[in-house]
Order: sequence, then structure tokens, then C-alpha cells
Amino acid sequence: MYKTHNCGELRATHTDLKVTLAGWVHRRRDHGGVIFLDLRDRYGIIQVTVNPNASKETLEHVANVRMEWVLQVSGTVHKRPAGMENPKMATGEIEIIAESVEVLNSAKTLPFMVSGENDLPDENTRLKYRYLDLRRERMTRNLVLRHKVVKFMRDFLDKQGFIEIETPILFKATPEGARDYLVPSRLYPGQFYALPQSPQQLKQLLMVAGMDRYFQIARCFRDEDLRGDRQPEFTQLDLEMSFVQRDDVLALVEQLYTELIPTVTPHKKLLSSPWPRLSYRESVERFGTDKPDMRFGMELIDVSTIFAKSEFKVFQSALETGGMVKCIVAPGCAEYSRKEVDALTESAKTFGAKGLATLAVTGEGLKGTAAKFIKPEESEAVKSITGAKEGDLILFAADQRAVVNKVLGGLRLILRDKLNLANPNVMAFAWVVDFPMFEFNEGENRWDALHHPFTAPTGDLDGDPGQLRSRAYDLVMDGTELGGGSIRINTPEVQLKMLEILGMDLDAAQESFGFLLDALKYGAPPLGGIAFGLDRVVALMAGTDSIRDVIAFPKTASGADPMSGAPSPVGQRQLRELGLRLG
Repeated sequence: MYKTHNCGELRATHTDLKVTLAGWVHRRRDHGGVIFLDLRDRYGIIQVTVNPNASKETLEHVANVRMEWVLQVSGTVHKRPAGMENPKMATGEIEIIAESVEVLNSAKTLPFMVSGENDLPDENTRLKYRYLDLRRERMTRNLVLRHKVVKFMRDFLDKQGFIEIETPILFKATPEGARDYLVPSRLYPGQFYALPQSPQQLKQLLMVAGMDRYFQIARCFRDEDLRGDRQPEFTQLDLEMSFVQRDDVLALVEQLYTELIPTVTPHKKLLSSPWPRLSYRESVERFGTDKPDMRFGMELIDVSTIFAKSEFKVFQSALETGGMVKCIVAPGCAEYSRKEVDALTESAKTFGAKGLATLAVTGEGLKGTAAKFIKPEESEAVKSITGAKEGDLILFAADQRAVVNKVLGGLRLILRDKLNLANPNVMAFAWVVDFPMFEFNEGENRWDALHHPFTAPTGDLDGDPGQLRSRAYDLVMDGTELGGGSIRINTPEVQLKMLEILGMDLDAAQESFGFLLDALKYGAPPLGGIAFGLDRVVALMAGTDSIRDVIAFPKTASGADPMSGAPSPVGQRQLRELGLRLG
């Protein structure tokens, strides 16, 4: 056998034990004839000492060893000499005195170092050599964390009576929002499968089939623009339940994460339990977004009534056209320089503002771009309602409601990062509920489902679609939407009505969703579920901004794979077999 133990598992209690290890050379140091090798596997690192009195064969084998060579080492566990321990290593109290060293494979010079986090190349290079990038301790740790999260979820749901069921990867193309990835059929020329954007319709069919508690670690595919938290293929924890109300689903998910976090990442703390529930409107009004970061305050405060008779033209103009005035308070920022305030103003403009009014509370009085336009009684009222104190900077936005909320919500997050207001080891979960059912697409002059067309509505189905509310819910954490779900439609009549509002006639609905509409006629139970982006969950738990750091072989931001060269051309023979011709 190649090894008796893993590199990271040996401790002082193993002293005098003869062992055989195998792994990669993490570092090599030659101290006047005594050679130290740090040997690494995914379980950890241990020091191997090759003394000058080792066998001639061992010394010959070690002479040319370099970083990342693959070795097998046999020797005895010794305690390190007093004062020579390394408290930064889990195995730092011991070393292996080598008796034999075998070179299992050499390695050419690596394109980048894998022994640290400094001097890393650009992401394209890391992805081109992803098999080397994954040797880095941080990346290995991320994949182990992902494994532990998935295992916990599976075990938890199994205990709750769920069964894991796989659904097809090759399925029917249906209009669900994002573009489908299409797979041409050789046996049916001119026809295509679609890769699933999610198992949404299939899990509803499983509920009709009587599989009342389903889950799946599901692969999903969406052909959409990419960014740090989005990939063309990604993974969801997908679950569905029969005979449930909204609160049943929320309670299950809350229990899952409340138990998961301290088990898998004990250094992370939950801000609150039970989790707060915010209506969509409340979330947007208080935090400027439907995915609020609740680890810090700085909430949006409506000061429209204070400035109802204001002579400040910026405020006056907004209020006269049906808009509003809101503000946030940036703690300790009263002494911001003109350059810093200008930078915030430019950021505000990217969110849709025409400008930014500021009021700095200082020991010498009020300063800022709005100071000379705001009356003393108005400024005192603002300080009273916001709690602003000396040293704080008040930022105002005056415009239509949607613009004001977006601007201040965006500035709130910029200031969060600039002022380090959010503890990275605190996880603040919250539910956002009571969403609008539809949003109007001005560009195409039609209604779009805010979530998806299978979400159950509340309200008058024959009235104004803009007044309908959905029985949907989103789980958010630290400013990120982790996932969403809803109570589903379980009658064909309501489902047809929803598709009709979206602009589908009966023939189009039957063409796209006929199999689901038919299934709803055969006794579909009340049902509801939710899906989470597993990559996002693990990335947040790992403390990284990009889901690419927790996926073994991700694509770049442009959807390419530098390692394999995908996407790549295919030969004419394959195209002919599929009945395809490139234009």
C-alpha cells in the first residue's frame, strides 16, 4: 500500500510509530545536509526530515526532489526538538524521520505557486490549470466545505421524511424566463431537447404522483449573462412538499439552516432566531432592496413630511411631482472630504440619481451641499427623526419612490464595505414575502411573472394584474438572495388564467405546458417548495465573493473553460448527423 496514514492526521500521540505517507512536496529546505520536506495531501501537511546518515539510496532519491513532486515516505514519528515546534501547523509538534523515500512522479515547474495565497495569477490562468489551483489549501478547504454542506442537507432531509429523486437533464424547451441551452436530437432531426433551467415543473409532477416530500441536489442550466455569482451551469438544493402552507415550508428551511451553520461552520454566528419576515414593500422601503443586508442599521428614513414646505428646489421639485425625500445616516463621516463626497455622488448617479444632497453634523454646525438650503427647524427635525449625532453625515435622495429607494439602497451597501459595518462572521437570514405577482415589461408592453408562472396568486384574478400578490417567498442573507419558492398553483383553471395574463392563448399554453396542465386535472394536492443556489450558500459560508471559488471546474465570466477549451467547434460529420449546418 502507498500509505498507512494521511499527512494531516498524525500527532504527538503517534510518537515512535512507524508510518508510510504519500503526497506532494509542499516545500523543500536544505540545511547543510539535513533536508526538510513538507509533505502535503488534502488532509494536511507534515514535516519530513532526511538526515545525512540516511541510506545512500534515500539520499539519491531526495537530492533532486523539488516542489510538487509526488513522494512516498516511510519513517518514524518523532517529537520535534524543544523550541522547534510550529504552532501554525496542526502537525507542528512532530516530524517524520525518513528511512526511505521513493519518487512516485516528478513535476515540471508549475505556472504558479500553490503553497500560498500571495502572487496568484489572473483567474484565466488559474482556471486553465484548475487541477493545480485546487491543490491550494483554501480551494481544497472550499470543496471540503461544499461536501459537508451537501451531506448535512441530505442527512437532515432524510430524517424529515424526504426522498431524493433525480429528474431528467434532457427535457422539453419551455418559456421560463432565461434562455435555454438546446441539445439537437440525432434521432429526431430538426428537434431539440433543452437542458433544465430548474426542475420546477417536474417536482410539481412528483407531488401529483404522491411523492409528498421530494428533494434533489439538482443541476440547472441557463444561457444568461454571467457575473461572480452566476454560472451557465449551477447547483440547487431543490425541494417540494405536498399538503403544506407557506409557514410549513419556511419553518423547515429555517430549521435546516439553523442547524447547518453551527455544525459545518461553527465560527459563523446567526444574527437572530427566529428569522425576521419582511414584506416585499417593507424590505424595499427600509433597505432599498428586496434582498437586504440586516447585519447593520443605516435604514432608509422618509423625511418627506419635514420638507413638505421646503424652499430647497431639489426637494420641492421631487415632492411636487409625486416623489419623495429619504435619507440615510453614515456614522462618523461628517469630515468626509469634497473628493469623498463627490465619489458618493457619482455612485448615486449610477443608481439613477440626478445628484446627492448631504448634511454633515459637526461641532461647528451643519455643513454639506444642502446646509445652506435647509432651514434650522428642518435640520433639527431631521436630526431628531434619524438620530444623527455630531460626526455623522446625512445623505439625501429626492426623486420618485423607486429611484430614491434604489439610490439609497446602493449607497448603503457601498458605505457598509467602506466603513466595515457588517461582521463577516455573522449571518443574518431573513424572509421576504408578499411579492407582486407580476411586473410590467415596458419594452415589450406585457406582463411578466416576478417569480415564475406556477406561483399561486392572491387577489382578484379578473382585476388589475398589477394588484395581484403572489404566495412566493425569498430567503436572503447578508444582502444576497439565496433562493426562493412559493405555494404552487394546483388547479388547471388558475394555471391557465396565469398563462393568459402572460399573453399565452390556449394553444400556446397547451404547446408549452400541456403535460403539466393535464397532470393538474388528475387530483393535484396543495403543494409548495423552494430552491436554493447551493453555490451561493457555500460561497457565503466560505467567505468568498465568487461562486467560482466553490465550484471544482467553473467557467469564466464570459462562459468559457480555459482548461478544456470549451466551447469549441465540432466536426462536419457530427453536424451532418444532427442535421445541422452552420450559417
